[in-house]
Amino acid sequence: MKILMTVDPEIPVPPKSYGGIERIVEMLIQQFLQKGHEVTLCANPASKVPCRLVGWSGGISQNKLDVFKNTFQLTRLVLTNNFDLVHSFSRLAYMTALMPTSLPKIMSYQREPTLSQVKKAVLLSKKNSIVFTGCSNYISRQISTVAQACTIYNCAPIKSYQLKEEVCEDAPLIFLGRIEPIKGTHIAVQVALKTKRKLIIAGNIPAGYETYFEEKIEPFLSGRIQYVGPVNDIQKNELLGKCLALLMPITWNEPFGIVMAEAMACGTPVLGFNRGSVPEVVEVGRSGFISSSEDEMVAQVALCSGLDRAGIRRVAEERFSDTVISNAYLSLYSQMLDKKNGKDN
Repeated sequence: MKILMTVDPEIPVPPKSYGGIERIVEMLIQQFLQKGHEVTLCANPASKVPCRLVGWSGGISQNKLDVFKNTFQLTRLVLTNNFDLVHSFSRLAYMTALMPTSLPKIMSYQREPTLSQVKKAVLLSKKNSIVFTGCSNYISRQISTVAQACTIYNCAPIKSYQLKEEVCEDAPLIFLGRIEPIKGTHIAVQVALKTKRKLIIAGNIPAGYETYFEEKIEPFLSGRIQYVGPVNDIQKNELLGKCLALLMPITWNEPFGIVMAEAMACGTPVLGFNRGSVPEVVEVGRSGFISSSEDEMVAQVALCSGLDRAGIRRVAEERFSDTVISNAYLSLYSQMLDKKNGKDN
């Protein structure tokens, strides 16, 4: 297949630091190429990918002029190349001129969809030429109220993470993510204090949340509760592997927390609040536990030592590996091409 993929223009592929969508697209490209497909990527011009790269001319996805530039650029690219399909991880608006064509189009949402835009795209599109995917059932259910949607989870580089089958009896807990209220960093601190467990806090402090850190986190930092700052992939692997559990006390409906899959790849169970995609990702009693309150999470910490860490790794391999997720997308591509060519039953 000749596959055209798009991501937003702000962050290169692969990202130099934060950039979850860009990491996912990088993994998909590598998998598609290994399987013999031809890939073209529209992305930040500084991207370094093993496929054909077309750098966006507009650099800001929220700027109206740049949206127009990129829409025109994508349309021209499609008209001058014989692509089998276009798969967008970027702005839905970029595909506006392509909607009435029979070219199969996939729009993948990694965040809350704007349903009015989805509905408009469906009205403009030729029948069966566009499909939407969500990174969780939580997202797909929203889309399915106005359009055809399916769930394909995000992937993680499972092979890059090492299974740690055993951890020491006093192994610490870990919080890994942005330091802000919706991520529940302050709740993770309280869980650690109540369980008398050490806690490692890793992640960046976004601009505007310095006061939150100073008031809710910093007063509790000590030998038992440590803040190590942002971490790279190598550090992440080491930290996740040595911990008893990853804490995900989120206070928002997170579409998909890739760190959950990364923790599972190390054999580390996940303790998460019953919000967003957490109840889909965490298999209770197998890869972790789901709670509805801080006290419930506190009680579940003691249960983590009884879980089979090798079994948790298998969950990650079976559900979130780049091989599994790329195959899911390729299956969707084939279904759409069959519909276009009149081969579906």
